[in-house]
Amino acid sequence: MWNIDLTLVDVAQVTRAAYAEAFERVTGEPLVYLASTSGRTDSEIFFEFLARNNVELAAGEEPLPDFIEALGEAFARQRDQLPAKGRAMPGARVALAAVAGLDNTVQSVVTGTIMANAVAKLSAFGLDAYLDLSIGGFGSEHYPKASLIQFTRMRAAEAHKAEFQESATVYVTDSVRDVEAAVIGHATPIAVVSGSSSESQLRAAGAKYVLDDLTEPQVLVDSIREATGAL
Repeated sequence: MWNIDLTLVDVAQVTRAAYAEAFERVTGEPLVYLASTSGRTDSEIFFEFLARNNVELAAGEEPLPDFIEALGEAFARQRDQLPAKGRAMPGARVALAAVAGLDNTVQSVVTGTIMANAVAKLSAFGLDAYLDLSIGGFGSEHYPKASLIQFTRMRAAEAHKAEFQESATVYVTDSVRDVEAAVIGHATPIAVVSGSSSESQLRAAGAKYVLDDLTEPQVLVDSIREATGAL
């Protein structure tokens, strides 16, 4: 399983613009103060936006579904800007291709991004072809990432008519929160120092395997084989 943002792609500029457009559309207030998005789902991010921007909800008001819908629409309007304003992370394509070459291996994503936006981010750089996105875990499901990891493993087993044991599951990510989620979700975290978290922070969170980047696919493959006992 793969995280997307700052693990496989960097599309922060377009994402921020979509957040701002969707937030103002739903709340009527401008998004002045941002929040940390690392390791968080779009649902969590929305509620932190509300708190940081002092937007109070009326009794019984439930704006999250409207925000998720607006976010998808805002991102769709800007998706043609992804190649110009974003990038695939160094080595992402070759890393995905290398893992795809492993026997009895299925690749998908567990991301805080809602599904439509996740697909757009990956397809903009031709990375979706290596992934079975039909079984992935997305921020539109409103579950914590540890649960999304478990659901993705269950979906993989059902879709591919094969057992995917906890010990045979890895989660590649750049964030401390995701490493912690992997531990809770019983997947081995493989961390990449490509986001805001340092190597020491990632190891302290529970990552035994920490890569500088994805530009050496054999290092990643060896880590996966060792983590899953496939050496």
